[in-house]
Amino acid sequence: MYAKCTTALPSQKYVSLRRSASLKKAKAGRIFFPPRLVCPEHKSNDFEKINLATGGKIITYTIIRVAPPQFSDLVPYAVAIVELNDGARITAMIADCEPEEVKIDMPVRIEFRKIYEEGEEGILCYGYKCVPA
Repeated sequence: MYAKCTTALPSQKYVSLRRSASLKKAKAGRIFFPPRLVCPEHKSNDFEKINLATGGKIITYTIIRVAPPQFSDLVPYAVAIVELNDGARITAMIADCEPEEVKIDMPVRIEFRKIYEEGEEGILCYGYKCVPA
């Protein structure tokens, strides 16, 4: 069973994905994305809101050839772990290039895009994807 995007994520209550916002540990400077309510190391909630860097590089990736139903029309596609220029790491689909063109250390940037359409109602679910820089 897959989660429906109509269910609000806790982070959507106070963070805009369009701006790729997140939280940063005020004392240690560690960036959490998606945002957390409590630091797992220090058990505190001493955070400040920040905007994530919009650029970074791919540190690893995989090619998806068998996908969940809502992504089956995109197969094959690449999903990567991207280290942003501020040190945060995100997992994202790679768009605007063929999966075979994706490489480790490839520079990318974050864009706010349609992720998929949900159900017969055609509800559009938006989020972030990475594209070649």
